[in-house]
Amino acid sequence: MRTVTESQLSRVLAGLTGVPRIVAGGNYASPFRLLAVADASIAEFRLVMLNAQPGIPDREGVTHETSFVGPGMRGGARLRYFPCRLSLVPHLLRQRLVPDVVLVHTAPPAGGALSLGVEVNVLPAAIEAVRARGGLVIAQANPAMPVTYGDAQIPVDAVDYLVECDEPLPTHTPTAPDATCGAIGAKVAALVPPHATLQLGIGAIPDATLDALLDRRGLRIWSEMFSDGALALEKAGALDPSTPITASFCFGSAQLYDWIDNNPRIRMLRTEKTNDPGTIAAHPALMSINSALQVDLFAQANASRIGGRTHSGFGGQTDFIVGAMHSPSGHAIIALRSWHPKADVSAVVPLLTGPVTSFQHSYIVTEQGTAQIWGRDCVEQAQQILDHAAHPAARDDLRTAGRRLGLPLR
Repeated sequence: MRTVTESQLSRVLAGLTGVPRIVAGGNYASPFRLLAVADASIAEFRLVMLNAQPGIPDREGVTHETSFVGPGMRGGARLRYFPCRLSLVPHLLRQRLVPDVVLVHTAPPAGGALSLGVEVNVLPAAIEAVRARGGLVIAQANPAMPVTYGDAQIPVDAVDYLVECDEPLPTHTPTAPDATCGAIGAKVAALVPPHATLQLGIGAIPDATLDALLDRRGLRIWSEMFSDGALALEKAGALDPSTPITASFCFGSAQLYDWIDNNPRIRMLRTEKTNDPGTIAAHPALMSINSALQVDLFAQANASRIGGRTHSGFGGQTDFIVGAMHSPSGHAIIALRSWHPKADVSAVVPLLTGPVTSFQHSYIVTEQGTAQIWGRDCVEQAQQILDHAAHPAARDDLRTAGRRLGLPLR
């Protein structure tokens, strides 16, 4: 590994031939300093990121490639979306989107290793793929990046160039959930059995659910990601102290990052491990709690598209739903508002008109109630959704449309 200045790195990147493919850390650990150097040094390249945030290179000559569209790529004219479960993205990087350069945001080197900190995800697979073809691995080392363990630790000899920086990480301070999210969170929490293992994402509904679980004991976390809700559970004594908190990436407040820094309780693993459905299923009472943009009367969920445009992607939802449904006493829950206040439309529709993100859930939960899905026939499922999940203002139209679809709804 060689420590270089940005101008020295610029000369290295300017020497690349063809149209290189660059894989960069996404979510909230983007190596913006390295991306800026690449943008200024390479006329044309392909950029692969998951959940890319605003501020990434976005101009003629830069093609965006992703399996999970973030706000930095959403709606872009040069976007190539690759539908893919998150657990399979590492295979995609080895077989179809093989990188020429990998850019990572790390903590400074220590003990012969660099820590990927808050973003492990698919980066170990990307590093292996680029090393196999003789490409470059470049690190942006930042003392603000927390040191985490597990697969977050990469040897320094896996990195070709290192650029030092010192800048704050993006943070997110959760706000108190509104009454609707609070009601949804309480209903979801009521479904969580004692000593359950939790998988949740980030947002008002997951935060409200965790708020409603603070008085529990012996809970565990095996998740694609976690945020400040995990810290709140830890402070409340709700988590099993003998079980590590396992995830692939995290995002939250400065207090969260202080807590995870050099904390052996936190185990950050690569996506192939956290999102493997068989591994997920091995955890008893695995409760997979996810959201969606829409659900229909056939209990199908759309979590990826709005108005015919890709909004996000599958992410890990499909991985965890399959794993949870095979877990002993496990369940898969879709939790969402029954009505979209901004669009002023029902979140429950008769039949999805676009691609389905997931299906065969245990429960669909809204502020209206809990629809029991698993083990019911298709008519019972639809009736449960109509009676317990749909907004009252939408029920008459849903009933009429359901009957036209062959569902004899009451």
